[in-house]
Amino acid sequence: MSRLLKVIAAVLVLGGAAAGAAWYFFGRSGAPSTYRTAPVRRTDIVSTISSTGTVVPEDVVDVGAQVNGQIAAFGLDKDGRTVDYRSSVDEGMLLARIDDSLYAADVKADLAQLDQAKAQVEVAQANREQARAKLDQAQRDWDRAQRLGPSMALAQADYDAARSTFEQAVASLAVTEASITQAKASVSMAEAGLLRSQRSVTYCVIKSPVSGVIIDRRVDIGQTVVASLNAPSLFLIARDLSRMQVLVQVNEADIGNVNPGQRATFTVDAWPGRNFDGEVHQVRFNATMTQNVVTYTVEIVTENADLKLLPYLTANVRFIVARHEQVLAVPSAALRWSPRQAGAPAAGSRPGGAQGQTQQPRQGRSGGDDAGSGRPGGRSRAGGAGAAVWILKDGKPQAISVKAGINDGVMTEIETSDLSEGDEVIVAEVTAASASNGAGGPSGGGASPFTPQMFRGRGR
Repeated sequence: MSRLLKVIAAVLVLGGAAAGAAWYFFGRSGAPSTYRTAPVRRTDIVSTISSTGTVVPEDVVDVGAQVNGQIAAFGLDKDGRTVDYRSSVDEGMLLARIDDSLYAADVKADLAQLDQAKAQVEVAQANREQARAKLDQAQRDWDRAQRLGPSMALAQADYDAARSTFEQAVASLAVTEASITQAKASVSMAEAGLLRSQRSVTYCVIKSPVSGVIIDRRVDIGQTVVASLNAPSLFLIARDLSRMQVLVQVNEADIGNVNPGQRATFTVDAWPGRNFDGEVHQVRFNATMTQNVVTYTVEIVTENADLKLLPYLTANVRFIVARHEQVLAVPSAALRWSPRQAGAPAAGSRPGGAQGQTQQPRQGRSGGDDAGSGRPGGRSRAGGAGAAVWILKDGKPQAISVKAGINDGVMTEIETSDLSEGDEVIVAEVTAASASNGAGGPSGGGASPFTPQMFRGRGR
């Protein structure tokens, strides 16, 4: 008998344990859900396109060298200090000097060659005068021989000799005329060579072509520069740092919303918390493709009177696409949320309501904001004419049809006659099971929309 009682007691214990487990896994999950809500409010909504870019000077001059040689010395800037990074220089001011010893020697050699060519011209001119004198003598002898003619007074041989001498004198004069022309050409060539060598000497003196600030010095004293097909770069000069531009890469999907004259704002990590204003100056047509992503370069101009913006800072840019002030808005999460099953029909007086409509569960839609497309230049998009938000009526979700407008990634503009400022809309659902695990109550209570909710779909 005692053994039978033990068996009965064991069965009762096992049955109670099974009942408790069944209640835990099935009964608890069927507990009513609670909802996290947020108020409808009036606020300013700014729709933007976000991207990153680089701050660069608006006008940069790359100063190079046209001759080969060794850097012998640097010049002085406006403050009397040796030219260096961030030195302010004026147009025509000496930046650097290249050793010109070889080029100065070339100048002397070309000067000597020019003098020699000029002397050859004088020699040729003297030879011409001598040839003219010989031609005059030969002309007279030939004239006399023609008057006498071959006769007893003048032998035939003398007659022929006079004629030959005259013809040779004429040819000799033509030769001297040609030698003068040749000598003058040699003078021109020598002058050109001298001009080239003199210009090479002047190229050894590197002067600033513009007034501005040196943002990069790429050579040192004693360094040898070699000018070949590409001139070596010595200095990089920004003409005016009080006006900068930002070069931004914008995705092809968003470039249609960027136009010249459009306002843009940007921030830089060097000055956290400060917004800089700019204006779109140009959208370049030379698109680039990287990993099948097509982007366009957009130029933004901005004032930099206080010189806070340094060249080549990374800028986080927002193009202002649209701005609506003091409009009704709800969190973007409210437009993405819907109940797993809409048990309460919308009131007939609410146009477009979800009366008698059954909604399917949408996982992972319980929070967060509209993060955009996730690509460079991505712009957040949400809503549309057929959007809906949900409110609590008698403790049950009820759909309200709205027309969604622009959004800023967190809040979305809505148009409806069924909601007013201060009304609460549902943004997330918190089950009783998740609440008991620390997920929080209707107001959030520290709940995270990304916290896994165990057995959420059971018991329904």
